[in-house]
Amino acid sequence: MKSAPTLSRVFLEPAGNYLPEPLLELRKKKGMALVDMPLPTRKTENWKYSVRHLKLSDELAVALPSRGKEGTSLSTAGYHVVFRNGVMVPEASDFPDRNGIRIQRFCDLDDRTVAALAERLDNTLDSQTVQMARLNSARFEDGLFIQLDKEAVLDQPLFIIHEVTASSVGSAYPRIYVDAARHSQMTLVEEYISSGSEPVMVNTVTEFVLAEGARITSVRLTLEGESVQHIGATGVRQAAASRFESHCVGFGGPLRRHDLQLRLEGEGAECKLNGVVVTQGKQHYDNHTSIEHIAAHCNSEETYRNIAAGQSHAIFNGRIHIHQDAQKSNANMSNKNLLLSTGAEIDTKPELEIYADDVKCAHGATIGQLNKTSLFYLVSRGVGRREANTLLTIAFINELVEQIPVEEVREAVQLRLNDFFNQTFQEA
Repeated sequence: MKSAPTLSRVFLEPAGNYLPEPLLELRKKKGMALVDMPLPTRKTENWKYSVRHLKLSDELAVALPSRGKEGTSLSTAGYHVVFRNGVMVPEASDFPDRNGIRIQRFCDLDDRTVAALAERLDNTLDSQTVQMARLNSARFEDGLFIQLDKEAVLDQPLFIIHEVTASSVGSAYPRIYVDAARHSQMTLVEEYISSGSEPVMVNTVTEFVLAEGARITSVRLTLEGESVQHIGATGVRQAAASRFESHCVGFGGPLRRHDLQLRLEGEGAECKLNGVVVTQGKQHYDNHTSIEHIAAHCNSEETYRNIAAGQSHAIFNGRIHIHQDAQKSNANMSNKNLLLSTGAEIDTKPELEIYADDVKCAHGATIGQLNKTSLFYLVSRGVGRREANTLLTIAFINELVEQIPVEEVREAVQLRLNDFFNQTFQEA
């Protein structure tokens, strides 16, 4: 009987030693736990569509250098933090200088804070379902710690620009931890970009912990080039009356994977998850979301839309779990999908698991093509066929794009989507 493939030990070799001692010890411990870790196979349910795109050659185990050519990011107002190949670049960053808001590299934390952080990392994600996030915990070389004190409000969005330089084969492991105290507020925009064309892997983890009444808005843009495998995980834990709002926009690549896991642990917690994915050519994108309703009187709203062209493949797997004590829960999930060619493929699996009897829950999924009647109407009114296709396709996702709360980001995404669909229908 053939044994299951395991993670090559070259991925567990020590990385840079710039972190404080408690984090180095944590990383070492996590690495030892990965020895002979089985890799996903076609029989691994949450990887069955994506495992053939996962490339973990020994060459990819090499950590990319922390210096390199800059990518092209959004030109936006606000605070900026730049990561290059998983390591923060202080000279390219602009931190807010405000009372009650602390933003620091992991290596700059004082002894007390770093000891507490070492205890709290990896407490927002289910390690059994986000296997590759465990590799990040064993390999991260730097990280960003964001702490909001009680009632602290960040007056502008904080942009975290993750640049990866694909000028040589290797990998990067960015890490972010956000600790939001009672009634604090902030908007965080994560933008993933790249330059170069060599095969690289970006393995990223972001964790949010929201105390009572905290409000966090997260915008996540996956914009890397065609040579980048992107495997990301976002974990969120919410206390009573807190609100987490997520807007994810993803463009396909050789492998794009994002796991988003939320735990509504306090009464009255709320979350809203919006997602847009577009793929073309032979690109691949896989979104997995999980919302755990643990406490009573919590609300969740989730809307994801996928568009696939060419011979590309998009996947959505959304799970809502209503625990026994989560009475009076409200949960809604919607996934709509649009196929732009006969060779494209979309797989969707919305799941509801309910163990409480006084709840309001709904989920649904659709897969279809552009409406021929609407297309005929536009063409008959003098609109070119390519422009008509683009208009109808953008209309399919525009409702979600319009909800991105940062105007500059919203406009940049709209321009990028326009270019994407113009190219898609030009090649059709």
